[in-house]
Amino acid sequence: VGPKGRVVSYETRDDHHSLAKKNYRHWRAAWEIGHMEEWPDNVDFILKDISTAAEDMKSVTFDAITLDMISPQSALSVVHPSLKQGGVCTVYLANITQVIDLLDRIRTCKLPFLCESIVEVTHRKWLVLPAKIKNCKSSQTAETQENTEEETHQKDYDEIHIQDQIVLKDIECNGKNVIVNELACY
Repeated sequence: VGPKGRVVSYETRDDHHSLAKKNYRHWRAAWEIGHMEEWPDNVDFILKDISTAAEDMKSVTFDAITLDMISPQSALSVVHPSLKQGGVCTVYLANITQVIDLLDRIRTCKLPFLCESIVEVTHRKWLVLPAKIKNCKSSQTAETQENTEEETHQKDYDEIHIQDQIVLKDIECNGKNVIVNELACY
């Protein structure tokens, strides 16, 4: 939202509410280290279930709304009147059953939402180690945490530049064939 916008955060759990406020204070303090001006205090933290906040929402209009909750369909009828026409509502859900329930609620309640896309986000932990130069052109090490539990060994890679991406691809080294893996850095 930048320094001129405003964020309103609703949270039902006290521990999450406190952590969000703490993270925001730390972020603002870090901002001040690298900038001359202080970041405005433009986030409101409200300890309340957004599903019961219809009265709070009457006088406000949002450009975007993000729902990260188990049953976001319970909040849709509350938030949609406050979302400006053409605004975006993003919903984070853990499984496809929740997605189906959400889309069903939108359809059956005839809410004015259009599902533009559903995206699965994967999360993988990586251990990045310093490169060791071998007899090949270049060397990089990037391993998943699962791989580090097995025998750790150095892999050699060629760098391939594709537009604004760098793809590191395993190469043949010292007469040994290696499994091809790709790592895209954006």
